Amino acid sequence: MTLDAQQLIELALKAGASHAEVYQSRSQSRPVFFEANRLKQLESSNSEGTALRVWKGGSPGLAVAYGDVESEALVEQAIALSNLNDPETIELHEPRTDIRPCVGEKITVEKLIEMGKEAISKLRQDYAEVLCSGEFSCQEDFAYLVNSLGLQCEYSEVSTDFYLGVEWVRGEDFLAIYDGDHSYHELGIDPIVEGILQRLAWAKETVTPKTGRIPVLFTPNGAAMLWDTVSDALNSKTVLEKASPWSEKLGETVISEKLSLFQQPNLEPYTCPFDDEGTVTQELSLIKQGKLEQFYSDRTRARLLGNKSTGNGFRSSLGSYPTPSLVNLIVEPGNSHFDALVKQLDNGIIVDQILGGGADISGDFSINVDLGYGVKNGIITGRVKDTMVTGNVYQVLKEVIALGNDSRWIDSCLTPSLLVEGLSVTG
Repeated sequence: MTLDAQQLIELALKAGASHAEVYQSRSQSRPVFFEANRLKQLESSNSEGTALRVWKGGSPGLAVAYGDVESEALVEQAIALSNLNDPETIELHEPRTDIRPCVGEKITVEKLIEMGKEAISKLRQDYAEVLCSGEFSCQEDFAYLVNSLGLQCEYSEVSTDFYLGVEWVRGEDFLAIYDGDHSYHELGIDPIVEGILQRLAWAKETVTPKTGRIPVLFTPNGAAMLWDTVSDALNSKTVLEKASPWSEKLGETVISEKLSLFQQPNLEPYTCPFDDEGTVTQELSLIKQGKLEQFYSDRTRARLLGNKSTGNGFRSSLGSYPTPSLVNLIVEPGNSHFDALVKQLDNGIIVDQILGGGADISGDFSINVDLGYGVKNGIITGRVKDTMVTGNVYQVLKEVIALGNDSRWIDSCLTPSLLVEGLSVTG
């Protein structure tokens, strides 16, 4: 880092601050891009920044620097901003030292190129007419946090991720399928490639779905939309704002007893030993067999709720204050194979990719199905087009028929497929 964190703390205290905190981050990545079935370009990106928080007279000031900046100038800016703000309760973690070894392994650019070429070759063996794109990247991330009370935390990781996009044009029919994976170690491309090939096979025919209220099977990719809303409802910030419909329902059954949700911060590849306030992350049982057990919080919201922080105070950017966010969300899987879930559908649809942003905190949604399939008598009959699904997340999760045993990471959510009784389908 260009700026010395301890020096910033000392300068801030000399300038009149009673408390100070420095958060530094650094990231380096080497992405490899493919377009139209060919290697397009190689890139290398580096970013680093420092966020200084001070409290003077109880009033906070936050200043951010990227690259080469004078320490004195950053301190002056933070102090000046504190003079414009009202006093607040100072939330700083007590003294402790937590220096973690780096996790993950580096993958060479040559290996990333090899992965991309192999994936595209396998996708085009049976579908020579498709256009494939992709991004393969190995990224190194570093975070360092110190404060004037004596806290010192450091964490670094190396991760590999990739995504593949496949476009299939047949006359006026256009189909796009996207998938990818993320790991601390070298990734195998075969599971993702096989999944895309299966979806291409299901999409060879186009069918018209039954409309009205019909059963819907969400794949892990499709189900992620539901868990985004649930995560918001479990956030102590929305609870305090009374925006969450579960604000007053702690200890009550709020969704199907088939559902249990928890956070497991040591589960790769979405791990985190401590949050951006220095609080150790922990396993959380958020919902157990449908019963609401716990909200997640940062230091400020925990204090307002009369609780201790759950270690979920994260910054969306260097210029942001910590707010509650999950490390990951784990949905406990069921026992049913995906094929067995399909066989339970007499006349329904499968939702795999959606267009639009999903539901807000109210739970109401009206989504266009970007990639979905019709099912009749337990058999997938083809792709559905121009289809819309309408419902409410909280109601959907009360009407779960079965869960799959096919859990997959969709971003930082590990979720299985989900079969629900019925949603309004129009086409």
